[in-house]
Amino acid sequence: MDDLASFLRTRRSRVDPAAVGIPTDSRRRVEGLRREETAHLSGVSVDCYVRLEQGRATQPSEQVLDALARVFGLDDTEREHLYRLARHRRRRAKAPGGRVRPELLRLLDLVPDAPALIMDHRLDVLAGNRLAGLLYGRPMPGLNTARHIFLEETERGLYADWETCTLDVVGHLRLAAGKYPDDPRLASLIGELAMVSERFRRLWARADVRARGHGRKAYRHPLVGLLELHQENFVLPDESGMELIVMSAAPGSPSEDGLRLLAGLGADSEAMSPQRQAP
Repeated sequence: MDDLASFLRTRRSRVDPAAVGIPTDSRRRVEGLRREETAHLSGVSVDCYVRLEQGRATQPSEQVLDALARVFGLDDTEREHLYRLARHRRRRAKAPGGRVRPELLRLLDLVPDAPALIMDHRLDVLAGNRLAGLLYGRPMPGLNTARHIFLEETERGLYADWETCTLDVVGHLRLAAGKYPDDPRLASLIGELAMVSERFRRLWARADVRARGHGRKAYRHPLVGLLELHQENFVLPDESGMELIVMSAAPGSPSEDGLRLLAGLGADSEAMSPQRQAP
C-alpha cells in the first residue's frame, strides 16, 4: 500500500466538515471530508488530489503539500512526515547501520544512578548500562522494546502506562517506516507485530506518527514497585538513527529510593552469583 496515499486518507477522514465551514446534515455518510471538498479547500484540482490518494501522482509540489497540511491541521511531526513520504517517491533513504561506538559505551557507564540505553530506529536496544538491565530484568542487547510491549507484556506487566506506551511505539515505527521505507528488518518487525497483535493492527491502521523527545515513563517493577521516571531522548549525530535514552527520578522522590534499592538488590545478586565469588 502507498504510504503517502494511506496517510492522506486517514487524515482526511479526521477533519470535521463543520470546523472548516462545510454544512452537514443527517444524510451525510462520509467520515471526515470528501475528496472533492479536500481539493477545494486546499486549492488543488480534484484530479490532482484523487491521483495522490490513489498513489498515481509522483511529484506533489511543496505548495500542494503545504496546502494539504493546512487543511488537515497537521502538527509539526505530521507535517514533516508528510513531506518525507512525498520525497521518498523520488529518493529512497538507506537504513543506517547498528554499530555503537566504544565512546558511547563508556558514556553509558558514566550514568550509574539512572537507567540509560542506546536504541536504534527499529527500537532495538543496542546497549544499556547496569541499571537499565536491572529495570528490564534482562540483558539489554537483543531486546526490542516494540516486541517487549506488544508480544511479551500486558496491561499488568512492567509498563504501568501500557496503552500509552503502545501508542508511542506505533507512532515511532510509523515515523521510522517513513524515513526508511526500504529497510527489510524494519518491515519484518512491523509484519511480525501485525500478525500477532490485534491492538498493533488497529493502531497501525490509524497512521499516527509520534516523535519521541521527553516525558514521563512509569514502570511497575516486580521487586521495587512503581517507578515514575522522566525520560529524555537524545538523537545521536552522524545520521546513525540512534538515540541515547536516560530515565531519571526526581530528587527525594520514592522513585529515586526505588532506583537506589534496585541498584542495591542487583549488587547483592551479583555478589551471590558463582562467577563472582572469590576462589
